[in-house]
Amino acid sequence: MTPRTVAGLTIHEPHAAGAAAMERPELALAGPVVALPSAGIPAAPDTLRGRPIRHRDQLHRRLLSAADVLAAATGLVLVLSLMGGTNVGPALACVPLVVVLFKVAGLYERDQLRLVRSTLDETPTLVQLTGLYALMVAILAPVLTGTALSAPQIAALWGVGFATTATGRLLARWVAGRVSSVERCLVIGDPERSTRVREKIRSSQARATVVATLPLAAGHVGRWDNPAAIRRIVDDLQLNRIIIVPTMTDDIAIGELIRVAKAAGVQVSVLPRMLDVVGSAVEFDDLDGMTMLGVRPFGLPRSSRVLKRAFDIAATTIGLLAVAPILAAIGLAIRLDSKGSILFRQIRVGRDGRHFHIYKFRSMVVDAEQQKERLREFNEVGDGMFKLTRDPRVTRVGEFLRKTSLDEMPQLLNVLRGEMSLVGPRPLVTDEDAQVLGLDRSRLHLTPGMTGPWQVLGSRVPMQEMVGLDYLYVANWSLWADVKLLLRTVRHVARRGNV
Repeated sequence: MTPRTVAGLTIHEPHAAGAAAMERPELALAGPVVALPSAGIPAAPDTLRGRPIRHRDQLHRRLLSAADVLAAATGLVLVLSLMGGTNVGPALACVPLVVVLFKVAGLYERDQLRLVRSTLDETPTLVQLTGLYALMVAILAPVLTGTALSAPQIAALWGVGFATTATGRLLARWVAGRVSSVERCLVIGDPERSTRVREKIRSSQARATVVATLPLAAGHVGRWDNPAAIRRIVDDLQLNRIIIVPTMTDDIAIGELIRVAKAAGVQVSVLPRMLDVVGSAVEFDDLDGMTMLGVRPFGLPRSSRVLKRAFDIAATTIGLLAVAPILAAIGLAIRLDSKGSILFRQIRVGRDGRHFHIYKFRSMVVDAEQQKERLREFNEVGDGMFKLTRDPRVTRVGEFLRKTSLDEMPQLLNVLRGEMSLVGPRPLVTDEDAQVLGLDRSRLHLTPGMTGPWQVLGSRVPMQEMVGLDYLYVANWSLWADVKLLLRTVRHVARRGNV
């Protein structure tokens, strides 16, 4: 970090920040980052930085709205042309309703509040809004075209409309990311957590880079009431966003800093320490003007466990039928490549501490476990877990299977047997489980999963961070969250396979 002084404040700039920002291994942004809307905060004057920031936001909004209009028109034309019986031309007058619905739902302002702009995260909202749009078209169709839509046409309009809208928004964000510059961020706050934020942004999907950090120390707190100083930093560093990383004792300074930063014309994000503990799926409760957060209890209620198990059985059965020929080919390749059995069985610790045998395709030599102790000094993930990037025990076929995660496929049998779930905490071997102590052992109340947050993060995370991820997974659980993790795992594995 290189320190220098701007407007009387000492800032620290990382070496080669621009180059480092383009290094993008497949990790998700860890820790909830809450972006604050600008309502009620004075607008900044037209400074050099204000115009480019607004231009970035306008570009994203316009591309998204254009994609939504094109998707709605495409859906109407496809459904009404292929299914017949309705005049397409007059029906296109309904297309602007999509923009109105999405604007009311806040989907055009959402991106400017976020560092990671994900179409997947807004999918449930898109399902609801495209369904509402299909119903509105059905209501207006007799007036515009003189012909009522049939139930199959309405259903098709909903399905096609959702598919084209999601695809269009995905492409719009891709184009926006390519034609706009990388978002420049200043991190203000606790040095240790600021470093963590910088590392996460560098390795995440966010098109952003941390160009400097500034400690929120006693020597700086008194300067946050000086808008000119912050504006000078914004202009000098050409900032787009200020990320605030407070401690528990910074409340007074943070309120003033947020106001001043918004007045300088930049986006503001806050990393709240409390949400690291309670998760982001909290319920906001207004108690006569006082905002309170309702926090979920740990664990899943019985109805959620039944729903999760039903999803596991249905998805696993379909998956096994689809990949059966691939599994047979892998088994043959393993048998031809090296001596030993096709499947590898290992004792893992499951729900409530019960031991079970996990199934994998064998990817190592037969005496791999005996060689583990002599390789322990090269362990890459610290105490409690064992991982090597270049493990000499891996066979030729095994290297391919690990790179593509195909070695995990036999665990679908564990899912059918109820010993595992498709998504859940990482199932630990017995010596790793012995490192989890105290309240952290509450992770054992959950059925372990084939994938989970640790998989999306590349699985090489310290034991303590993995336990924290397990807790947040439960605190924020929904069936859609499981589906998202499965989709992100597929994307992660596909990208890793291309490395």
